[in-house]
Amino acid sequence: MNPIRSNERSARPRRTGGSAFAAGAGSGRGSRFGSSAPSRSGAPFRSGGPSRSAGFGRRPAAVQGEFAPPKTITPALPAVEAFADLDVPAALLATLGREGMVTPFPIQGATLPNTLAGRDVLGRGRTGSGKTLAFGLALLARTAGQQAESGQPLALVLVPTRELAQQVTAALTPYARAVKLRLATVVGGMPIYRQAQALRAGAEVVVATPGRLKDLIDRGDCRLNQVGITVLDEADQMADMGFMPQVTALLDQVRPEGQRMLFSATLDRNVDLLVRRYLTDPVVHSVDPSQGAVTTMEHHVLHVQNFDKQAATTEIAAREGRVIMFLDTKHGVDRLTEHLLSSGVRAAALHGGKSQPQRTRTLTQFKTGHVSVLVATNVAARGIHVDDLDLVVNVDPPTDPKDYLHRGGRTARAGESGSVVTLVTPSQRRDMTRLMQAAGVVPQTTQVHSGDEALNRITGAKAPSGIPVTITAPVTERPKRSRASRGRRGPASAARRASARRTAFDPAA
Repeated sequence: MNPIRSNERSARPRRTGGSAFAAGAGSGRGSRFGSSAPSRSGAPFRSGGPSRSAGFGRRPAAVQGEFAPPKTITPALPAVEAFADLDVPAALLATLGREGMVTPFPIQGATLPNTLAGRDVLGRGRTGSGKTLAFGLALLARTAGQQAESGQPLALVLVPTRELAQQVTAALTPYARAVKLRLATVVGGMPIYRQAQALRAGAEVVVATPGRLKDLIDRGDCRLNQVGITVLDEADQMADMGFMPQVTALLDQVRPEGQRMLFSATLDRNVDLLVRRYLTDPVVHSVDPSQGAVTTMEHHVLHVQNFDKQAATTEIAAREGRVIMFLDTKHGVDRLTEHLLSSGVRAAALHGGKSQPQRTRTLTQFKTGHVSVLVATNVAARGIHVDDLDLVVNVDPPTDPKDYLHRGGRTARAGESGSVVTLVTPSQRRDMTRLMQAAGVVPQTTQVHSGDEALNRITGAKAPSGIPVTITAPVTERPKRSRASRGRRGPASAARRASARRTAFDPAA
């Protein structure tokens, strides 16, 4: 299951940090994450600040073209049409069957024969296309039968966000258990000592965000010198978030002859830097289009007036079924959530200002239907999978085509259908047209207002109840403790204690 690779990595001169990577670290998008954006004119849910009469209140980020993928020297193995055709442990095949997985998605069928053979892979597929199992099955199959030493994992998956790390862990857990491999999730916002304990216990596979993994390495709790398989998931977002220096520093610590897999929904020129430096003769698979041409997804641009935007948003939120609503700022998310709750809509907020337990609880409530509206910043744009989610609403239109595609990627996943709706005020129309062109999307444009039949037809909007609601965490009953477990002692134990005290103080003892 772990064949010797023919393309010896150690024979190739390694590139050290240079001007190319200095440029990659400053991708030009860092300002988007470093400061709050000013509010748009008329947008009721944005945080305070100077408004502008035209555009979004800030210039759209420059659209960077995708790079030309490297040419594969060694021919790729052919795709498979069934998981049973793959050379994987029987325990993994049995688990796939129990999970109802028989036929692989295109990106899985195309890449797994090559990743199982130890080849480096550069794979592009839109969110919801099955990338997690595409790299996860190969990683687990090639690691199966090995045992990690304390603090020295054998395989590493790097992801940009806590939510994506948790989703990857949840997706891979049943398969890891089947081949008796231990998973550890290493992310910020959670107790670091527990993560250190998991590493010291000998986790074979680590799913991590770059910052927290670096912290654990600096503490001496983890070493990457035994990592033979490394995966970068959504590497473009890690570059956008300024993680490139941390990512390259971590990749420099893994085994130089090891296998590397890079999967992402978009491959811009920041990712090209990683490909050129760390992938050797990679098999390149681009299963899905890089832009927004997804046949099961409808795109709608709804023109609304500034004074009517809040009412239209509230009616959409009151629809039957779940919906994710995206806004640009944490303050805007909190304001909209409070407004929806007071209007009778079961809504919850998700943004970077929430603690990790709060974020986890909110996602659980949304996935189970305890709340029907998730109001979020871009923290929810990647790495969150919710079954049967058929509507995403951009209350604040994004300024980056990639953000639009990833927000929309929360719906129409794995072949299901869904709609992406963007509310656009008059001053935003020109910039929105440009963004859609850059994203490769041809939307249906409709003029709507609250109470409109067209708004109902497109989104299922309806008038809210107007009765305020309060969202509380579901109560989980604790099992009652027995009297003995509460520490009460009976007469026999009291007699034993008295005897022990007499013995301890008896000079003759």
